[in-house]
Amino acid sequence: MNEVVGGRTSRALVLERFGSLPRLLERPVPEPRPGHTLVRIRAAQIGHLDLNIVDGRFGVLPELPAVPGTTGCGIVLASDTHPEGSLVRLGGKGLGMRRDGCWAEHALVPDAAVELVPQDLDPALACSYFSPAGTAWAAVHTVAAVQPGERVMVTGAAGAVGALTVQVAARAGAEVVGVVGRPAKLGHVPAPAKAVLAADLSAESIGGPVDVLVDTVGGPVLRDALPLVRPRGRAALVGYTAGREFGVDLADFLLADVSLLPVNLMTRGKEVAADAERLLAELREGTLTLAIERHGLDRLAEAAERLRTGEAVGKVVLDLG
Repeated sequence: MNEVVGGRTSRALVLERFGSLPRLLERPVPEPRPGHTLVRIRAAQIGHLDLNIVDGRFGVLPELPAVPGTTGCGIVLASDTHPEGSLVRLGGKGLGMRRDGCWAEHALVPDAAVELVPQDLDPALACSYFSPAGTAWAAVHTVAAVQPGERVMVTGAAGAVGALTVQVAARAGAEVVGVVGRPAKLGHVPAPAKAVLAADLSAESIGGPVDVLVDTVGGPVLRDALPLVRPRGRAALVGYTAGREFGVDLADFLLADVSLLPVNLMTRGKEVAADAERLLAELREGTLTLAIERHGLDRLAEAAERLRTGEAVGKVVLDLG
């Protein structure tokens, strides 16, 4: 507790206006109070959800000023519920949306937003694995119900969700095609998927129609990929980093007879929690891979730009270690 007494201050990224990045400011360390856990943050995820909140383009927005960051990992400094000194993952209960989040050196969060994790776990992995692991499992197994021998196309296949989806689909016995938007990312598509540029997307380039599309990017990429799904195939829709809208001709859509299936981890989190935990064990062992980019608190602008432009590979994390 020595770290939090004596009126100490700590650094925090504070959002003062939607549409502009938070500023790095010094603030008092939050005072512990009942029902809450005070955590020294070691790592915090920068996700597309976080940037949508910063931009004011999400359905749930905080009152300003506010500290963004929906997911983090750190060390318990004070709590009536969780052991002091333990490594914990923070998420849920409105963090970064209805209340201050994890883009800060210290966070005071509801006890129910705290989950113990293995004490030797890399904090950057701890705060970033659940969304891609849970989403990949839900998309492949729960939503699209991929079967052995089916052909699966994954867009955004070098991103965190896309790359894990490629690996989970291959494990399910599927033949996988991974689509990326940049030539530099072709080498980041996990084996054994066939890597294809979105600009070259065609039935010929992917070797014929696919049974399942898992689209992680939306926009024009989804528009171009959807016609490559066989009749009565499935399209699991995960994200919209390439565009929030796409248009369809209803006559063509009905003729194609492809099911559009949304994948919403917010409603499926508890359902896939055990599966995500199993994937975490394999990520720790190295039998599955998840690329992580690490940036300091003072490099938020660079980190956000890499995520927005699609240059980032895998997850993007603020490293406060």
